[in-house]
Amino acid sequence: MARKLPPLNAVRAFESAGRHVSFTKAAAELNVTHGAVSRQVALLESWIGTALFRRAPSQLSLTDAGRAYLAEVTAVLDRLS
Repeated sequence: MARKLPPLNAVRAFESAGRHVSFTKAAAELNVTHGAVSRQVALLESWIGTALFRRAPSQLSLTDAGRAYLAEVTAVLDRLS
C-alpha cells in the first residue's frame, strides 16, 4: 500500500514558518515570497484538516495542533538531514 504523504514543499514551508513564527522570515530562508509560504501552509492545513496557525493582523502564532505537528515535522526533517 502506498503512503499518503502531505505535500512536502508545504511541510518545509510550515516547518520554517513554525520555527520562526513568521511567514516573512520563512520566505527569506526558503528564497520564496511571503505569499508562497502562506499558500503552502494553507494547503497543508487543508490537507491535514486543521489550523496550524492563528492569524491576526500583524501577529502569527501556532495553535496547539501546530505546536505538536511542528515538533514531529522538525524531528523528521532533522533525521533526514
